[in-house]
Amino acid sequence: MAAYIFLGPELGKKQDAFDAVKKKFPGAEEFVFYSGETPASKITDTLQNHSLFAEKRIVIIKNAETIKKKDDVELFVSCIKNLEDNTALILLSDELKLSAGLENAVPQANKKVFYEMFEKEKSEWIRQFFRNEGKTIEKDGIAVILELVENNTAALRQECTRLIVFLDKGKEITAEEAEKWLSHTREESAFTLFSRIAAGDFSRSLESARMLLAAKETPPAIFAALASCFRKLISYLALKNAGISDEGEYRKIGVSSPGAKRDYAAAYKRYNSAAAESCLALTAEYDFILRSSFSFPKQVLMDQYLYKIYSLAKA
Repeated sequence: MAAYIFLGPELGKKQDAFDAVKKKFPGAEEFVFYSGETPASKITDTLQNHSLFAEKRIVIIKNAETIKKKDDVELFVSCIKNLEDNTALILLSDELKLSAGLENAVPQANKKVFYEMFEKEKSEWIRQFFRNEGKTIEKDGIAVILELVENNTAALRQECTRLIVFLDKGKEITAEEAEKWLSHTREESAFTLFSRIAAGDFSRSLESARMLLAAKETPPAIFAALASCFRKLISYLALKNAGISDEGEYRKIGVSSPGAKRDYAAAYKRYNSAAAESCLALTAEYDFILRSSFSFPKQVLMDQYLYKIYSLAKA
C-alpha cells in the first residue's frame, strides 16, 4: 500500500522521507493540497481518477491534522484501502498525530514522526555540515546561526549553504561573519516578524505576517517560533531586572549575536515581564484558534493577534 504519514516539526528529515517516496515513483505527476482549503471530495477525486498525461501520481496533503470530520476521515480511509499501485498518498503535518482513523489505515512501516533535534544535536549538525564542506566554524558562529535560523534542518541546510557561497574557502567562520551574511540574505520568517514586533513597527509586522501566509508558512510553525522568542524574552527580562550584565548568562539563553541583542534590547524597552508572559499566552491561544478555525480568514486572525500583542506594549 502506497500511503504514508510523515509528522512532526523537523522539516529537513521529513523532506528526506518524502524524497525517498518520490524515488519509488519516477516521473510521477504531483498534486499538492492543503487540508482545510480544499474539500476532501476534490482531493479523493484526484486520488481515484486516472490521468491522461502521467501513469503515476503522488498526492500530497499538507496540514493533514485538520482532517477531523467523520465523513472526511471515512472518505480518505476508503481511498487509502483502494489505492492503485501507481498512486501514492502522503499525509503531512507538523503535529505529532492525526485522526485515529487515518493513522490506523496506514501501515506502521509507512508512518514516521520527525522530532526537533536537541540543542546539542543541532550544534553538531551545523559543525558537521561545514566540516563536510571543508570549512570550520567558531562555537559563537554556530550560536548565531541557531539564533537566526528556524529550528529545522531544512532551514539550517539552506542558510549554511548560503554561508559557504559567500565566505572564503579555508577561512574559519566567525560569529560576526555569520551575523553579517545571514542578516543580509535573510528571507522573511517568524524571527524577522519578531524583530518587527520588538522594534514596535506595527505596519511592517502586518506585512511580514501576510508574506509568511502567502508563502504557505503554516500558522503552527509561525507560532512555535514566536513562542520560542517570547520565552527567550521572559528570560532576558529576568536577567535585566536582576541587574545581571554578564555576557555568559545572556549567551546561555540564546542572546549573543548583535542582531539578537538589538532585538531583545528593543523588546525590553517595550514590554515588562507581565506583558511578555501575556504575549506568550496570547501566542498559545491564537495557535489553538488558527488550528481550530477552517473557515475564518487566517490573515484576519493574525492581524487580530498582532494588534493584541502591540496593545500589551508600554504606552
